[in-house]
Amino acid sequence: MEAQESAARHVTKAKDFGKMEHGCEHYRRRCKIRTPCCNQIFSCRHCHNESASSLSNPKDRHELVRQDVKQVVCLICNTDQQAAQACSNCGVNMGEYFCDICKFYDDDTQKGQFHCEECGICRVGGRDKFFHCKKCGSCYSMGLRDNHSCVENSMKNFCPVCYEYLFDSIKGTTILKCGHTMHLDCFREMANQNQYRCPFCSKTVLDMSTAWRLFDQEIGATAMPEEYRYEVSILCNDCNNTSKVRFHILGHKCSRCSSYNTRRISAPDNK
Repeated sequence: MEAQESAARHVTKAKDFGKMEHGCEHYRRRCKIRTPCCNQIFSCRHCHNESASSLSNPKDRHELVRQDVKQVVCLICNTDQQAAQACSNCGVNMGEYFCDICKFYDDDTQKGQFHCEECGICRVGGRDKFFHCKKCGSCYSMGLRDNHSCVENSMKNFCPVCYEYLFDSIKGTTILKCGHTMHLDCFREMANQNQYRCPFCSKTVLDMSTAWRLFDQEIGATAMPEEYRYEVSILCNDCNNTSKVRFHILGHKCSRCSSYNTRRISAPDNK
């Protein structure tokens, strides 16, 4: 029994050799991939895509299809081989987490990696903490189940700030109140720049109630000259209501939802 336990510990130690000691800025792993598109060796698909996107000839720029990877190179013994979790030569686990569908390797299992069949790719964060929204076409945290506005395939789009494709981005994302999606860091930067509207649909994405009250006060305290006292037609970006309101240089308040996130849709209606 002791001999069997000792052998088991030896096998485990051999598989863990070099764990978390190799990889790139994107992943800790003990292998590199041979890309079928250009037959070169890269640490991961992101390293390949960054290199390919910088090629001088635009026609040569391309992205790796992760599922097409067939060959990997073990970083412990340098053996070029078919993609699998354990090296066929030295037996080391080339990734503590391994997905045979995505050919995805990662030693840092604290990320909670899991493969979503409906997304068709691996996600991070823990399977029990996420659900797949079929209409939005992506996985979201459990806190958003039955608690978000669905927009069909909203994740299969580009971030409106940095233009990176959202669906397989390794950056965190957030769902706006309107249902559109963007990177969380980009959303925070947008808010820091006092941009309060969704870049896709122009609906308000922040709580603007305090700002609207300040508009009320400023407009109430600022009378317009006689020649500017006319009505204009407006469209509310928040509730899509159209209405006629008194013109004011500071803003126009929606008569339905009281939002100042509006725009003029007609010439002045002079009286």
